[in-house]
Parts: sequence; C-alpha cells; structure tokens
Amino acid sequence: MNLRTGAAGPHLVVLDFDGTLADSFDWFCSVLNGVADRYRFRRVEAHEVEGLRLQGARAIVAHLGIPRWKLPFIARHMHALAARDAGQIALFPGVPAMLAAIAETGVTPAILSSNRADTVRRVLGPENAARIGAYACGASLFGKAQRLRGLLARRGVVPHRALCIGDEIRDLEAARAVGCPFGAVAWGYTDPQALAAQGPDYLFTEPAEIGALVAGGADYWPRVAPGTTLAPLPLPNGS
Repeated sequence: MNLRTGAAGPHLVVLDFDGTLADSFDWFCSVLNGVADRYRFRRVEAHEVEGLRLQGARAIVAHLGIPRWKLPFIARHMHALAARDAGQIALFPGVPAMLAAIAETGVTPAILSSNRADTVRRVLGPENAARIGAYACGASLFGKAQRLRGLLARRGVVPHRALCIGDEIRDLEAARAVGCPFGAVAWGYTDPQALAAQGPDYLFTEPAEIGALVAGGADYWPRVAPGTTLAPLPLPNGS
C-alpha cells in the first residue's frame, strides 16, 4: 500500500538516530579531524563542510581518501567517542513529542542506527527509550539494508507497511533496497536539497510532521524543505 494514499498507514516507523533524532552534527564535526589524524585520512576544513553535506556517504569516503578496510576501525572508534560524550548530545527540539505522538497511535517506533544501542538509549533518556519497540543498532556504514531486513523479519512487518525515516542518502538507499517507503528529514547531516534530489516519498521540515503523518494527517503530503522541490535537482558534482 502506498502511504501517500493508504488510510491504514504504517505498522512500523523505523527511525535513524544521529541527525534524525539526535542533534549530533556539531559534535561529529568537533571530533572528526582528531579521528582523521589517528587513522590517516584527509582532515575536513571548515569551508568544505557545506559541500560535503550535499554528498552521499560513498562520495564523502572517497573525498576523504578512506580505504574501505579502515571503515570498521574508524566506526568503532567514533562509536566509543560518542559513548564517552553522550552527555553532550541532545535530541532535536520536538523529538520527544513526536515519539509520544507515534506511540499514541499504537504504531511501533523502532530505531535503526550505526551507533551503539547503549549510547542511543542514554541520549534518548529513560522515558523516550521506553517508547521504542525495537532497536537495530551497530549497523556498518553501508550495512543498514541488511539490518533493516532483519528488523522487519523479527517484527513480522512487510516492507511496504514500514516507514523509514532518516537524514542521509544512505538511509534512503537502504530503505529502497528493502522496498520500504522513505521519509527524509531536513534538519540532519545531509543538506535537504541533496535529499530532495533523490525523490524521497516524504520530506519533513520539523519532527511534528512525522507524528501527524503517522496519525493520519494527509495534509502533510507533499512537504518539501524550504527552497527545494520534489523534482530531482542538479548537485555540484553533476549527479
């Protein structure tokens, strides 16, 4: 069933964590160059940040000159830093209310993240964490599709009845690989123009819109980020 027109709505809402629920981008930028020095890849200068936000993860990895074999080691180190600094990372305004709104509909919210489950729960806090019906954490950088398939199988939900929501192109790619509708958020790591260029099923401009959609608010389709359209837009790299 297409969620744009189906009245029943999703049976499962699968949420990314960093950049979707957690406002961790500034923290990420603050530790990135230290990680670059440790693992010997390119540092990111301040003037490069906005350009990189227009790219997908594969393009960013290539730009930084990171060989694929290093990715698991870098991810493990980044996750340890996130666990260390979890007290510095907050949820985006409106996220607790959105999680409550989803839970009130009877739809199960789940989290699909590359981050560690213990870090995710700490940043969420006990009340918000209790609203999450399933956690699929620790996915590799390009391993979210596999984790998503496993999550759907465990919950007994067919892909077209799960709504995936995230802030990166790799989140969208994982949802499409499995056959799930995808909602992009305009407040995360990836620039909303780059997300709109990929033609997501939904593009949310604030967390409240997610809760309204799940609750049956048809007026929230279509929504686009300021200055963008749902038509594919040319990016600086020509893609």
